[in-house]
Amino acid sequence: IITKWQQLLLRPAVNLSLNKNVTLTAGYAFVDTYPYGEFPGRYRFPEHRIFEQVILKHELGRVGVQHRYRLEQRYLGEKAQPSDNRIDFWRYENRFRYMFRVNIPLREGNKLYLGVYDEVMINFGSNVAANVFDQNRAYAALGYPLGKNTKLEIGYLLQTLQQRNGRVIEYNNTFQFSIISTVPLFRRN
Repeated sequence: IITKWQQLLLRPAVNLSLNKNVTLTAGYAFVDTYPYGEFPGRYRFPEHRIFEQVILKHELGRVGVQHRYRLEQRYLGEKAQPSDNRIDFWRYENRFRYMFRVNIPLREGNKLYLGVYDEVMINFGSNVAANVFDQNRAYAALGYPLGKNTKLEIGYLLQTLQQRNGRVIEYNNTFQFSIISTVPLFRRN
């Protein structure tokens, strides 16, 4: 049972697969972040995010390797008074993300795999405060394909986050349960 929200993330996107190794993506994300953890933010804040990304895939033997490059244009809701319910202005920031991921099959002929990734996020632009380094995410999970376009992953994520003031570093331990699904809208002949 969820008793206290930490974050809501909705992220629809459109992918264009140039071939089996290159995918281009454009999307939008709505993120609603609540105060949580040892160093909670002063208030709940929404974020609207537009993003573009390139995913490059290849294989090293039986191991699947993926590089994801993502550029985000972020609009973060700010309040003059933390007790107010209204957003007073929207702060614009840019962020670059790079993720290196491997999927390692656990046994020959078995669909179960180990997914491991590391992702670094760097803020840039005129509105960035003292946290050019935004965060790093290290992840390990067991995964299983549920069908041709859907897979299940259960794992652990360590998020290292530098707060906007540049002085406080958080370490957030997260148990993650994910269902990842793609719906092919168009097929090329």
